[in-house]
Amino acid sequence: MTYLTHRIALPFSLLLLALSLVPLPSAAASRDRIEAFLTTTGFDVALESIALASASAPQMLGIDPDGFGSDWTRLTKEVFDTEDMHETALSILEQTLSDDALNHAVEFYASDLGQRLVEAENTSHMIEDDGAKQLEGQEIVADLIQEGSLRVENLKRMNNAIDSSGTALRALQEIQIRFLLAASASGIIELQLGADELRNMMKQNETGMRQSLQLSALAGAAYTYQEFSDADVISYAEALEQPLMQEVYELLNAIQYEIMARKFEILAAKMADLHPAQDI
Repeated sequence: MTYLTHRIALPFSLLLLALSLVPLPSAAASRDRIEAFLTTTGFDVALESIALASASAPQMLGIDPDGFGSDWTRLTKEVFDTEDMHETALSILEQTLSDDALNHAVEFYASDLGQRLVEAENTSHMIEDDGAKQLEGQEIVADLIQEGSLRVENLKRMNNAIDSSGTALRALQEIQIRFLLAASASGIIELQLGADELRNMMKQNETGMRQSLQLSALAGAAYTYQEFSDADVISYAEALEQPLMQEVYELLNAIQYEIMARKFEILAAKMADLHPAQDI
């Protein structure tokens, strides 16, 4: 399953509100089946890759992570604990994922194409040098455009299906805001703006941020699926556009968003206890 930080969608609070307004699934999936679902779809690896996003945290605050020495590595491993994130996802999915949605997603991802996609996505998720991956993806996109290939449009179609409600940008903005507010509360930075003022400032730059997000997603997809045929990409886009798959993606994207937001808030609070490394 294609879960990258730039593909986080519906804010979790809105998801819970939506769930409170409609009956919960009459046949919620069991924990054992959800465990198998996570493995089959690759969402378990996507959860692990959330830890890689911590690399951008100090830069967001204007801090050099190298100044913390080994303490930074220790802290990120502590905060972005894989088992804890996995348990959080399981607990939420137990209450929200219906059997129908689970079965639909597993049927696709257990297929030959689905398993090849999961293998490629898992590998892509765990690449630590995202900059190099983005650069290679951009080069692939540039070559496709020069060739006049329709593949670019098919990749865009796939990305649109992953975030059909167009809320990925808002989710990323909220993660940044929650992180900055937590960092300010812990005394790491002095923040002159409140939450509403931060949102207004980001809204003014929304057009550029959305374009940047779309280009990043396109480059990521071009890199991840470079070994797949055009027919495979179209088949994947069609599968992602199915209503039950949309339901699955909306839920899992929301879970990933909430886990990231929580972890970044915890990280900000604990960064206050770090001390710059000293040369001996």
